[in-house]
Amino acid sequence: MATSSGKTPTPTPLASKRPLPKDPSSEVPSKKKSSAPPLSLSGHFVEGSIVRIAMENFLTYDICEVCPGPHLNMIIGANGTGKSSIVCAICLGLAGKPAFMGRADKVGFFVKRGCSKGMVEIELFRSSGNLVITREIDVAKNQSFWFINKKSTTQKVVEEQVAALNIQVGNLCQFLPQDKVGEFAKLSKIELLEATEKSIGPPEMHRYHCELKNFREKEKQLETSCKEKTEYLEKMVQRNERYKQDVERFYERKRHLDLIEMLEAKRPWVEYENVRQEYEEVKLARDRVKDEVRKLKDGQIPITRRIEEIEMQRHNLEAQIKAKATDIKETSQKCKQKQDVIERKDKHIEELQQALTVKQNAELDRQRRISNTRKMIEDLQNELRTTENCVNLQPQIDDITNDLRRVQDEKESCESEIIDKLKERETLEKEKKSVNDQIVQFDNLMNQKEDKLRQRYRDTYDAVLWLRNNRDKFKQRVYEPIMLMINMKDNKNAKYIENHIPSNDLRAFVFESQEDMEVFLKEVRDNKKLRVNAVIAPRSSYADRAPSRSLNELKQYGFFSYLRELFDAPAPVMSYLCSQYHIHEVPVGTERTRERIERVIQETRLKQMYTAEEKYVVKTSVYSNKVISSNTSLKVAQFLTVTVDLEQRRHLEEHLKEINRKLHAVESGLIALREKNKHLEHKDNELRQRKKELLERKNKKRQLEQKISSKLGSLKLMEQDTCNLEEEERKANTKIKETNVQKAKLVTELTNLIKICTSLHIQKVDLILQNTTVISEKNKLESDYMATSSQLRVKEQHFIELDENRQRLLQKCKELMRRARQVCNLGAEQTVPQEYQTQVPNIPNGHNSSPPMAFQDLPNTLDEIDALLTEERSRASCFTGLNPTVVEEYTKREEEIEQLTEELKIKKVELDKYRESISQVKERWLNPLKELVEKINEKFSNFFSSMQCAGEVDLHIENEEDYDKYGIRIRVKFRSSTQLHELTPHHQSGGERSVSTMLYLMALQELNRCPFRVVDEINQLLQNLPYSEKMTVLFVYNGPHMLEPNRWNLKAFQRRRRRITFTQPSQ
Repeated sequence: MATSSGKTPTPTPLASKRPLPKDPSSEVPSKKKSSAPPLSLSGHFVEGSIVRIAMENFLTYDICEVCPGPHLNMIIGANGTGKSSIVCAICLGLAGKPAFMGRADKVGFFVKRGCSKGMVEIELFRSSGNLVITREIDVAKNQSFWFINKKSTTQKVVEEQVAALNIQVGNLCQFLPQDKVGEFAKLSKIELLEATEKSIGPPEMHRYHCELKNFREKEKQLETSCKEKTEYLEKMVQRNERYKQDVERFYERKRHLDLIEMLEAKRPWVEYENVRQEYEEVKLARDRVKDEVRKLKDGQIPITRRIEEIEMQRHNLEAQIKAKATDIKETSQKCKQKQDVIERKDKHIEELQQALTVKQNAELDRQRRISNTRKMIEDLQNELRTTENCVNLQPQIDDITNDLRRVQDEKESCESEIIDKLKERETLEKEKKSVNDQIVQFDNLMNQKEDKLRQRYRDTYDAVLWLRNNRDKFKQRVYEPIMLMINMKDNKNAKYIENHIPSNDLRAFVFESQEDMEVFLKEVRDNKKLRVNAVIAPRSSYADRAPSRSLNELKQYGFFSYLRELFDAPAPVMSYLCSQYHIHEVPVGTERTRERIERVIQETRLKQMYTAEEKYVVKTSVYSNKVISSNTSLKVAQFLTVTVDLEQRRHLEEHLKEINRKLHAVESGLIALREKNKHLEHKDNELRQRKKELLERKNKKRQLEQKISSKLGSLKLMEQDTCNLEEEERKANTKIKETNVQKAKLVTELTNLIKICTSLHIQKVDLILQNTTVISEKNKLESDYMATSSQLRVKEQHFIELDENRQRLLQKCKELMRRARQVCNLGAEQTVPQEYQTQVPNIPNGHNSSPPMAFQDLPNTLDEIDALLTEERSRASCFTGLNPTVVEEYTKREEEIEQLTEELKIKKVELDKYRESISQVKERWLNPLKELVEKINEKFSNFFSSMQCAGEVDLHIENEEDYDKYGIRIRVKFRSSTQLHELTPHHQSGGERSVSTMLYLMALQELNRCPFRVVDEINQLLQNLPYSEKMTVLFVYNGPHMLEPNRWNLKAFQRRRRRITFTQPSQ
């Protein structure tokens, strides 16, 4: 299993793997101290060879130490004894990644189950002193602690030490674990070349290859850059040739523009002078208007004073008028009070007269009522004498009363029954609504399960829809997919069922008849092309079979149920699952079960079991008859988390039908009872009417006698209630006379108050007339003042307009002055030079600029300047199609052409240097590589020839200059009738790929620079491997009678064997 090259000592057996511990005391073995090989043998090891491998609590081992030999090492043992565990120890002990082994991505998973820490120790041979690398693994933190020669260190230091010995546990050409054999064949030609270079090539070979790839990449970049710059340079030269004539036309146009520039320089000064003269005129007009405004303001002062005096006089008159108005108001208030008192006296007299009238009317009414009552009594007495005797009506009344009572009893009974029926109907309707709501809830849950089925398995969902519409085609019942039939009692336990039953069976239809299943599959699979699964339930039911062990016996280990008890399903579905997956025999436990799993496995002998988050499968070894367990983490449930009790839904539907039947019966009873109640109501009304008529006839005489008696009493009372009208009239006249005397006195006082009020009104009118005269005078003065003010406002507005015009002209002058200074390049503080009045400053015009011109030579009016400007602009506009920046671009392009020419020379020189470097490095790399590949091919071909097969290894080159696409191609032929084919993951079988991989690695053996090579699970062609003294054969034993590792002593075994051999002849 593990091989090393260039080494020699005697074979060393491997300590056996310990079986499961029988008692707790054996679970913590002691660590064995590491030791270097004897000095006499160390010379046969090469630098970096593995001298010793020690493991503690690592995968299947409690404690174990392996001492490989210096040459070929064969590790032999039955399946599951721990051969691959040694390979894992080598990889992890030499700072390899856990994921490279293909077993787990966390280092904590390599520690033996139930242990909190594990250890791997690798001792490597070095001539200067062996290198001992120790890796301690903490499960809880998933963390490693590193030691070199018992001194703490870091993983990076370990990786550096391992790399210094040319050990590459990540290179498949040097280290090939069991799960990576297939991946070797998946290596691309490029990857295989890189791995081979690193594994057996000289140290500089891979470096040369990388340099070649980098040089080639830079060469491509330089070639591309030179090509682009050359093309760009040619375009630049051609473009400048095209633009040369445009540049000359540009300078001609610029001479016209220079003259335009001088005209534009003088124009602001002419504009400024025109505006300055206008400004002086406006300023003089503004000063004149300002004097007129001042004179108008002086004339308004006497009028203002007189208006103020009149205003004071008006305020005094208004105060006197206000005082008179107050006195008038007070006097008028007193008059009103007197009038109110007089009105109350008149009202009192009127009330006395009305009271007397009321008494007189009451007496007349009493006399009239007495007369009417006497007449009424006489009429009643006449009616009484004519009334018949009604004694013989009582028997008829009694009969009707009895009939009426009987009808009322029947009616009450009927109404009571109606109320009961209504209550019963209300109860049934509430119950019906509740059942409907529950059915809707079930349907919603079922829809959720069907949605999951539709999303994941669309064909199965379509088949379910077809089955529901075609159930009449089947003789016996057909059950929909098991995942729809299963109803979890607690959806938390769904993960156990989904991990136990494969998804293919969860989506399978269950049939009770083989004929029905064939009809279904023919219709669905053949006709509709749907991918569905179908199973047949056993003929004899397994659903109710009891488990081999009672659950009460397993509760002590934390088990709380068998899988069968976690859900409900129709009997045929349950029978199939019990028959196929033994769900009635598989218990489910808790975290407590996982904590004592070793005891559970030993004592219960269960084949399958579940803990809170794991599934355990227990098997018995065919070699040692020992128990071997494996565990997997449970996947999260996806389909069975929705709980739908189909049996309960069917009961609800039957219950709903029964409720509807009862509701129909209640409605029929209500209609009959209402008809009966209506009939009794009609009969009751008839009896009441007849009884009323008889009672009226019987009671008429008594009523007449009572009315006569009542009227006689009323007549007596009216005759006794008499009134003395003459006395009442005398009292009323006396009170009226007294009131009139008081009224006359009040009238006299009111007359005096009216006179006073009239005098006050006359005085108030006189004051109002005086105030009116004053106001009239004030209005006249204000009118005069307003006329003057209007004239003043016109003047002020005129002044404001003139001032604003002056300000505007002043600003315009400043702006024109600023523009003129700006055109002539004068600063804000500089005075206008005298030369600007005679000559324009010399403005450079570029090519062929004209001499400076004097200002006096240019027109002096704006019209003349504008006319000349228009003419020059027209001439300048004749030069169309010219870019204003054409000269600048032309010059810039000339400079750029010169710069590009220089850069292109430098790039070409650099490119020549890279090509020279590539040629040198290629010669140093390619020739040794071809020799190396030829050697590998020679050995590889010889190995295949010895097997009567053919194989070749060559250097694959697509393009000689694409160094990143160079690769090693392996071609093999295992049958004489076929051609050589490239080794790929798809063309050859697994055994052929394994043989090819092994032979390729063997071909690398003698060329290899690495201290050792590991190949796991290569069994082909090794059955007849001859034994050599240089080989080291390491056996892994597993069984209940193996010695503890610390008690293994090969020399003692050999001495014992010799003693037994020597003593046999004497016996």
